[in-house]
Amino acid sequence: MIALGGIIGASLFIGSGAVISTVGPAAVLSYALGGLIVVLVMRMLGEMATAAPALGSFMEYARASLGNGAGFTIGWLYWYYWVGVVAFEAVVGAELVNPLVPAVPQWVISLVLMFLLTATNLVSVRSFGETEFWLASIKVITIVIFLVCGTIFVLGIWPGAEFSVGNIALDGFVAKGGFAVLHGVVIVIFSYFGTEIVTIVSSESNEPEKSVAKATRAVVWRVLLFYVGSVTLLVMITPWQDIPADGDSPYAAAFARFGLPAAEVVVNVVVFTAVISVLNSGLYTASRMLFALQRRGFAPSWVRDVNGRGVPWKAILLSTLIGYVAVAASYVSPDTIFYFIINSAGAVALFIYAIIALSQLRMRRRLEREAPERLKLRMWFFPYLTWATLIVIAAVIVTMGAIAEIRSQLTLSLISLAAIVLIYLLFVRRRAARP
Repeated sequence: MIALGGIIGASLFIGSGAVISTVGPAAVLSYALGGLIVVLVMRMLGEMATAAPALGSFMEYARASLGNGAGFTIGWLYWYYWVGVVAFEAVVGAELVNPLVPAVPQWVISLVLMFLLTATNLVSVRSFGETEFWLASIKVITIVIFLVCGTIFVLGIWPGAEFSVGNIALDGFVAKGGFAVLHGVVIVIFSYFGTEIVTIVSSESNEPEKSVAKATRAVVWRVLLFYVGSVTLLVMITPWQDIPADGDSPYAAAFARFGLPAAEVVVNVVVFTAVISVLNSGLYTASRMLFALQRRGFAPSWVRDVNGRGVPWKAILLSTLIGYVAVAASYVSPDTIFYFIINSAGAVALFIYAIIALSQLRMRRRLEREAPERLKLRMWFFPYLTWATLIVIAAVIVTMGAIAEIRSQLTLSLISLAAIVLIYLLFVRRRAARP
């Protein structure tokens, strides 16, 4: 459920409309290609995590396989990404709640949401897990209902409906050309980011090898069913030109076509739970990565302090503090500070995926030589699919540079990457090299 919670969010319930508007019906291919990248990266992570479960997961694998510099870079990139996401989701959540309590300023609602989720994370890892389980359940149930109702609707079995499968080829399946499909991949790849959280959570579970193996195997059908399947139904239910793309949920519009009462209200509630779920996961993930960084001397020593329930409370509070600063910046300086925090994480997911793939290449070779019995879950067609994944990631990054409206995200992400590498070279490298 935590893996599902990581990939089903507002980016699906609302952002899918913008993707369909940009790509046309072939948005289905964009989601399929983006999902394929994530499936392959998760398989690599699954191989490494079942062989060596570790707090910090891919940070540890990068450090062991590629050196301290790679571990430091991927760890801090990941932490920075989730701190920005926490702030962003707190702002989005406040925008959803504000119409219900218009007298309360949005920034107050953002801070309240962050405070509540911080409290949940501070109690215990079980508290985090229980909260995430129920939040993810709401999203999963909604998507399952949509898949069932949508299938009946497009087949013309639903009362008052007509057979509408042909809408997927209206004006041509690839209505906006092949490059638009790549443009769509650039957008959707970040919708999937978060699935890898399960390999971090596993280190605090009772059976980490079993948990990771199960989750990474299941991610294949989850991606196909929940993302590709639901987007396919969207472009069959409604002609793609009529699907909302300006911030309204295409799922709410589809439920309204089914004739279900209060569809928009229900979907807005689901979107709110999705936002809270991501906020909850973001705080957990950022704090655990920070804690793991400290264990290798990559973060201040005081971050390691834990409370009586084993929760790294200082790491949680530091991650939350940055989130509070970002929330404040979203209202004080939305076009400068907040803009930089959010957009500078735009291509970070791709950098992290690339480092994970390179780590798996090195770690697999080492395991085959030294401990082949630990390879209980293997990457498919190694090393060819790993290299193919790296090539596709590079192609997506190049595509980001070719698209004017998202080029700034790549530029700002490269600045963030350069800053982290520079900090390592100037202040951390010598100390990290010590035994």
